[in-house]
Parts: sequence; C-alpha cells; structure tokens
Amino acid sequence: MIQFILVFVLGLVSLEGFNQIDDQRLIIVTTDGFRWHEVFKGMDEAILNIGPNKNDSAYIVGKYGGSSLEQKRQKLLPFLWGTVSKHGQLYGNRLYDNKVDNANPYWFSYPGYSELMTGMVDTLINSNDYQPNPHTNLLEFYNKKDSYHGKVAAFGAWEAFDRILNEQRASFPVISSFDDNQVALKDPQMKLISNMIKDSFRPFGNGECLDVFTHYQALTYLKVAQPKVLYISYGETDEWAHEGNYKFYLDAAHQFDAWVGEIWSYVQSLPAYKGKTTLLITTDHGRGDIIKNEWTSHGQAISDAHEIWFAIMGPKVNSLGEIKLKQQYFQKQLAQTVAQLTGMNYSCEHEVAEGIDLK
Repeated sequence: MIQFILVFVLGLVSLEGFNQIDDQRLIIVTTDGFRWHEVFKGMDEAILNIGPNKNDSAYIVGKYGGSSLEQKRQKLLPFLWGTVSKHGQLYGNRLYDNKVDNANPYWFSYPGYSELMTGMVDTLINSNDYQPNPHTNLLEFYNKKDSYHGKVAAFGAWEAFDRILNEQRASFPVISSFDDNQVALKDPQMKLISNMIKDSFRPFGNGECLDVFTHYQALTYLKVAQPKVLYISYGETDEWAHEGNYKFYLDAAHQFDAWVGEIWSYVQSLPAYKGKTTLLITTDHGRGDIIKNEWTSHGQAISDAHEIWFAIMGPKVNSLGEIKLKQQYFQKQLAQTVAQLTGMNYSCEHEVAEGIDLK
C-alpha cells in the first residue's frame, strides 16, 4: 500500500511538471538590422554629421543625448534598460568582448531570419528572394505539438516571412506586410486595421508595411486569441538606416522598445502568461560601424555587419542584466535556447545548434 501511494504521488509530481512545461509561453520579437552599438551605447554622435542627419542633430541630441553611454541607451531604450536589464539578460556588448554573431556568411535578412528560426545555417539560402524555406522552423516545431497546435502565430512587416516561415507547409498563420489578416483572426478590430493598411502610405513599397500596423495586428491577436507562441518582426529600423536617416532610425528603435514594453506589460497582467512567458528580443543582422558611412549598410561587403545582440527574460532566466563576460555565441543557438527555457528540446529533420546555457 505504501509503495502504491508513493508511486501515485510521484506520478502526480511528474504530471504537474509535465503540465507546467506544456503551459509555457514564448514571445520572440525582432527589429530588423538594429545595431548592437545603439543597444549598448545609445545614440552615436559620429553619425550626426553624415548625410541628411546634420539637419536633425539638435532634435537627436535633445531626445537621445546624454553625458554617458548608460544615460543615452536608457533614453533610447527605456524598456530594455529599465525592465529587461533588471529581470533578464542582455548579450552582445563587444566593449566587454561579449560577442554574438551571425553564423551564416551573408549578413542580410532572409539568411539571418532563417538561421534564427531554424537553428542552423543553409548556405543555399543566399537571397532575400529565396523560395519557401525547406527547413522546419521553431514555430512549426511547436505547432506540431498537441498542446501548442493552433496556438502559434507570426506577424511581420516584411512580405518575405510567408516564405521564411513557409506558411503553406507550417500551417500556422503568418501575417506579413499587406496580407489579409482575417486569415488569422476574424475580428472587427483586425478588419479595421486591414482596411487601414490597404489605404496607408507605402514608403517602402508593396513589400513592407509600416511597423504600426504589424504591431497592432499582433497585439490584437494576442489579446483575442492568446497564443502560446507568438513571433513579431518589426522592420523600420532597417528601412530608415538604408535611407541614411538616423533620426527616423532612432525613433523607430525607441518606438519598438515601447511596443515590446506594452506587450510585456499586457502578458504580465494575465494569469495565463504571468510567470510562464519567455521573451526573446533580437535582430537578424548587424550593419557597419568601423567605417561610419557604412552604418546604413550590411551584407558581406560590410566587414562588421555580422555583429548582433540579444536580450532574454523569463521564469527560467536569472536576473543578471548586461553580461560583461568574454563569450562567443551565434544566432543559430537562440532557437534551442528558448525551446529549452520552455521545457522543450527542438529537434527536426536537420541538425539544430546547441542552446546557450544561461546562468
């Protein structure tokens, strides 16, 4: 009888642990081509006199300037440095030789997002126009689990996410650029946002919408559908950098930070998410800095465009803040890292890079 009770109790403990694993949430957010330099050092005065930024230098200094890099980065990214740094970990400050890099050799968007989402590098993926991704991605992996099926979604400003995440094969909603969001959620607010997108100004052409629409679609979906796994990709930091407009680049980053803070504040208000949600914030590639004029660009021709960063927070992440240790990590490791933080082992038909052992 005692043996039976012991087995029963252990079974309950095991079942409780299993349910806790199945109940974990994951939110991944990216802002395209946002440099580690601004993340850790804030506004860069050396860029103020490059190109059109001379006319906006007073505005930029007034809004994002400071007497120290800590003050400048806090002004630019108050959520990252006010909340994530207190409750999570930040990697990629090369001032301390803490390095995070693309493992892919191309240093632009499709290969970067593919590396991030599949946990591996395929050198055949060498174009932003590449076909639908043949490799199983992390979101697809979750969606195949019974406890996560139908509770996974992705929203991206750039049209390529339909291909990067192979929406047709993956069978979870991927709403990118000017897609019809009713596919993901039939809701009056989603319909309103969809109508606004269709009639909106398109400074980046038909391939990418403004971040404000991506954000509010994702936020609406989060509030109504309450997915267990959500990915959101913002794009304006990359677009304004390519334009050489440092003011808009910084404003886009500042707004991104505020939106991530809004998402985090919302999920912390819900019992279904509070204490169960891992948040990963990162980017797809870096951009130039060694040659200041190259801050607008990335790709193989830019020697330091492989330098990236990430921040992470959640119930299994110790509150260590900015990591100042000499380390080398790669983008391909992030998929397994967050999977393990939610109690999963990300495995599929291809080899997945080992996760990072967060202390």
